[in-house]
Amino acid sequence: MEDSGGVTPNEARKGKVGELIGYQEIRNHIVFDVKMDFTRKARYCAGGHTTDAPDGITYSSVVSRDSVRIGLLAAALHDVDVLAIDLENAYLNAPCAEKIWFEGGTECGEDKGKVCVLTRSLYGLESSGFSWREALAEALRFMEFESTLADP
Repeated sequence: MEDSGGVTPNEARKGKVGELIGYQEIRNHIVFDVKMDFTRKARYCAGGHTTDAPDGITYSSVVSRDSVRIGLLAAALHDVDVLAIDLENAYLNAPCAEKIWFEGGTECGEDKGKVCVLTRSLYGLESSGFSWREALAEALRFMEFESTLADP
Protein backbone atom coordinates (compact mmCIF):
# COMPACT_ATOMS: atom_id res chain seq x y z
CA MET A 1 0.00 0.00 0.00
CA GLU A 2 1.32 3.40 -0.92
CA ASP A 3 0.24 6.76 0.49
CA SER A 4 -1.03 9.06 -2.26
CA GLY A 5 0.46 12.15 -0.65
CA GLY A 6 -2.38 13.97 1.07
CA VAL A 7 -5.09 13.40 -1.53
CA THR A 8 -8.57 13.19 -0.04
CA PRO A 9 -10.95 10.42 -1.12
CA ASN A 10 -13.52 12.99 -2.31
CA GLU A 11 -10.95 14.64 -4.59
CA ALA A 12 -10.02 11.24 -5.99
CA ARG A 13 -13.65 10.25 -6.57
CA LYS A 14 -14.32 13.48 -8.46
CA GLY A 15 -11.35 12.88 -10.78
CA LYS A 16 -9.50 15.98 -9.57
CA VAL A 17 -6.24 14.17 -8.92
CA GLY A 18 -3.99 13.75 -11.96
CA GLU A 19 -1.92 10.93 -10.42
CA LEU A 20 -5.03 8.78 -10.00
CA ILE A 21 -6.42 9.10 -13.55
CA GLY A 22 -7.03 5.57 -14.78
CA TYR A 23 -7.22 4.15 -11.25
CA GLN A 24 -10.35 2.41 -9.96
CA GLU A 25 -11.70 2.68 -6.43
CA ILE A 26 -12.51 -0.55 -4.63
CA ARG A 27 -13.90 -1.53 -1.26
CA ASN A 28 -12.05 -4.01 0.93
CA HIS A 29 -13.04 -6.30 3.76
CA ILE A 30 -11.43 -8.66 6.24
CA VAL A 31 -12.25 -12.36 6.15
CA PHE A 32 -11.73 -14.36 9.34
CA ASP A 33 -11.25 -18.10 9.10
CA VAL A 34 -10.61 -21.06 11.37
CA LYS A 35 -8.52 -23.77 9.71
CA MET A 36 -8.93 -27.53 10.13
CA ASP A 37 -6.16 -27.54 12.79
CA PHE A 38 -8.03 -24.74 14.65
CA THR A 39 -5.49 -22.06 13.77
CA ARG A 40 -7.06 -18.72 13.05
CA LYS A 41 -6.36 -16.59 10.00
CA ALA A 42 -7.46 -13.12 8.97
CA ARG A 43 -7.18 -12.14 5.33
CA TYR A 44 -7.57 -8.63 3.92
CA CYS A 45 -9.50 -8.99 0.67
CA ALA A 46 -10.33 -6.66 -2.17
CA GLY A 47 -13.79 -6.30 -3.67
CA GLY A 48 -12.30 -7.13 -7.08
CA HIS A 49 -15.65 -8.11 -8.55
CA THR A 50 -16.34 -4.38 -8.85
CA THR A 51 -13.32 -3.60 -11.06
CA ASP A 52 -12.92 -3.77 -14.81
CA ALA A 53 -9.78 -5.85 -15.15
CA PRO A 54 -8.42 -6.33 -18.68
CA ASP A 55 -9.15 -9.83 -20.00
CA GLY A 56 -5.47 -10.53 -20.67
CA ILE A 57 -4.52 -10.41 -17.00
CA THR A 58 -7.31 -12.47 -15.46
CA TYR A 59 -6.23 -15.91 -16.70
CA SER A 60 -3.77 -17.88 -14.64
CA SER A 61 -2.53 -21.17 -16.03
CA VAL A 62 -2.46 -24.31 -13.93
CA VAL A 63 -0.13 -27.26 -14.30
CA SER A 64 -1.87 -30.21 -15.92
CA ARG A 65 -2.64 -33.34 -13.92
CA ASP A 66 -0.78 -35.46 -16.48
CA SER A 67 2.41 -33.40 -16.03
CA VAL A 68 2.27 -33.89 -12.26
CA ARG A 69 1.71 -37.64 -12.65
CA ILE A 70 4.61 -37.96 -15.13
CA GLY A 71 6.86 -35.96 -12.81
CA LEU A 72 5.98 -38.17 -9.84
CA LEU A 73 6.49 -41.30 -11.93
CA ALA A 74 9.92 -40.10 -13.08
CA ALA A 75 10.88 -39.29 -9.48
CA ALA A 76 9.81 -42.76 -8.32
CA LEU A 77 11.70 -44.50 -11.14
CA HIS A 78 14.88 -42.57 -10.36
CA ASP A 79 14.50 -42.75 -6.56
CA VAL A 80 14.33 -38.96 -6.22
CA ASP A 81 12.68 -37.35 -3.21
CA VAL A 82 9.73 -35.07 -4.01
CA LEU A 83 9.32 -31.94 -1.92
CA ALA A 84 6.22 -29.77 -1.69
CA ILE A 85 5.54 -26.42 -0.07
CA ASP A 86 2.59 -24.23 0.75
CA LEU A 87 3.32 -20.56 0.23
CA GLU A 88 1.49 -18.57 2.88
CA ASN A 89 -0.08 -15.32 1.71
CA ALA A 90 1.25 -15.93 -1.78
CA TYR A 91 -0.64 -13.14 -3.54
CA LEU A 92 0.94 -10.49 -1.30
CA ASN A 93 4.31 -11.33 -2.86
CA ALA A 94 3.18 -10.27 -6.34
CA PRO A 95 2.90 -6.72 -7.66
CA CYS A 96 -0.63 -5.52 -8.42
CA ALA A 97 -1.36 -5.61 -12.15
CA GLU A 98 -4.37 -3.29 -11.87
CA LYS A 99 -4.47 0.40 -11.01
CA ILE A 100 -6.43 0.37 -7.76
CA TRP A 101 -6.99 2.76 -4.86
CA PHE A 102 -9.13 2.60 -1.75
CA GLU A 103 -10.01 4.76 1.22
CA GLY A 104 -8.17 3.56 4.31
CA GLY A 105 -10.52 2.21 6.97
CA THR A 106 -10.01 1.62 10.67
CA GLU A 107 -7.84 -1.41 9.83
CA CYS A 108 -5.28 1.02 8.33
CA GLY A 109 -4.56 2.67 11.70
CA GLU A 110 -3.26 6.22 11.34
CA ASP A 111 -3.92 6.09 7.57
CA LYS A 112 -7.69 5.90 8.14
CA GLY A 113 -9.51 8.17 5.69
CA LYS A 114 -6.51 8.54 3.38
CA VAL A 115 -6.34 7.51 -0.26
CA CYS A 116 -4.24 4.34 -0.44
CA VAL A 117 -2.83 3.06 -3.73
CA LEU A 118 -2.52 -0.71 -3.93
CA THR A 119 0.98 -1.89 -4.90
CA ARG A 120 0.61 -5.61 -4.07
CA SER A 121 -2.04 -8.09 -5.16
CA LEU A 122 -4.80 -8.93 -2.72
CA TYR A 123 -7.13 -11.87 -2.55
CA GLY A 124 -10.29 -10.92 -4.37
CA LEU A 125 -8.77 -9.04 -7.30
CA GLU A 126 -9.44 -10.66 -10.66
CA SER A 127 -5.80 -10.23 -11.68
CA SER A 128 -4.18 -11.60 -8.51
CA GLY A 129 -3.80 -15.17 -9.77
CA PHE A 130 -2.15 -13.93 -12.95
CA SER A 131 0.15 -11.58 -11.02
CA TRP A 132 1.22 -14.34 -8.63
CA ARG A 133 1.86 -16.78 -11.47
CA GLU A 134 4.02 -14.19 -13.28
CA ALA A 135 6.00 -13.35 -10.12
CA LEU A 136 6.60 -17.03 -9.35
CA ALA A 137 7.59 -17.79 -12.95
CA GLU A 138 10.05 -14.89 -12.93
CA ALA A 139 11.60 -16.11 -9.66
CA LEU A 140 11.96 -19.66 -11.06
CA ARG A 141 13.53 -18.33 -14.29
CA PHE A 142 15.97 -16.31 -12.15
CA MET A 143 16.97 -19.60 -10.47
CA GLU A 144 17.52 -21.00 -14.00
CA PHE A 145 14.49 -23.31 -14.09
CA GLU A 146 12.83 -23.73 -17.45
CA SER A 147 9.19 -24.34 -18.36
CA THR A 148 8.28 -27.47 -20.25
CA LEU A 149 6.59 -27.25 -23.64
CA ALA A 150 3.55 -29.02 -22.18
CA ASP A 151 3.13 -26.55 -19.29
CA PRO A 152 4.67 -23.21 -20.26
